[in-house]
Formats: sequence, structure tokens, C-alpha cells
Amino acid sequence: MRVMGVDPGLTRCGLGVIDASSSRTVRLVAYRTASTPAGQTTDRRLLQIAEAVGQWIELYQPDAVAIERVFARRDVDTVAGTMQVSGVAMVEAARRGVEVALHTPTEVKAAVTGDGRAGKEQVSRMVMRLLRLEDKPRPADAADALALAICHAWRPLALSPLAEAATPAQKAWVEASRAATKRARQGWVTV
Repeated sequence: MRVMGVDPGLTRCGLGVIDASSSRTVRLVAYRTASTPAGQTTDRRLLQIAEAVGQWIELYQPDAVAIERVFARRDVDTVAGTMQVSGVAMVEAARRGVEVALHTPTEVKAAVTGDGRAGKEQVSRMVMRLLRLEDKPRPADAADALALAICHAWRPLALSPLAEAATPAQKAWVEASRAATKRARQGWVTV
């Protein structure tokens, strides 16, 4: 499964693409940020981000696009810009018939580190470890996009309410996935 993560932001929009196997092995495909200048009008900035997201979907052909779900904050301008970029990313994926999923920051942190309250540094370190990178992806928006992609690739069955009704093979996959995550958290990367 190929997943593209989008960490929405009007100034810097993180994009990350991974390949994931049923054994929860994840492999880096690419990452970057789409940046827009603060002095530009919002419509132009959104157009620029839409074009970058659309180009990446065309280039990497993901099976799903995972976008950070906007959460309540006091900074209305930041939330508005983030929501607008999320909408643009959803439209670009929908235009190409690609599944869209939204994940909260807490879900992403829990999936990647095992702790829903983990800090950005801990998430970056785990992304680096899971993807077998020598350095942390920079800027942090790119690391967050990769974490979103990993979260989406790892979460569907393991956290589904249907997991109890899963077939024996699916249950074995869930158990193998949980064991792989536990090993990864302990610093082992062989999954």
C-alpha cells in the first residue's frame, strides 16, 4: 500500500509518501514541503499548494492520502489557513479518485510512538527509525507528513471495531503488527 501524508499549512505544507506492507514494514518513497510566501494572497497560496499536492499524487500514485485533522486552537488565522489547505488536499485527492483519511495529531503520535502526547522530537526520531533514515526529515512538517502516512498505513484493521470479528489471518496480521510496533519502539527496526 502506498500512502501520501499531508501536514497542512499555508506557509509550509508537509508532503510525505511511504510504501507499507502487511507486515508493517514501511519504506520511504519521498518527502518535501510545499512553501508559499506570506506576502502572497491566500488564493494564490492555496493554488500553489493545490498544484504541489496534485503533482505529487500524479507522480507517486498513492492508494490513500492521509491528512491531519484540524483541531481547535486559539489562533483563528492559523486554523483557517490549515483548514483551507486541508480542503485543497482533499479536493486534489478526490479529483483523482484517491481515498482520503483524516487523523488527529493524537492518533498519529499514538500510532508512531505509542504515546498520544509525544512531542515533535519524539515523533521525528521514530519516523527516522521506522523508515531507516540516517537523519531526521527536515523541516518538521515533512516528518509530520511521513508520520501521518505511517499512521494511516498501520491503523485501519488494528484499531477497527471490526477487529474482533476479523478472520484468523487478519487477527494474525493485527498481532504481528502490534509486535512489530513494539519492537520498533524498543529500537529494533527489523519487522
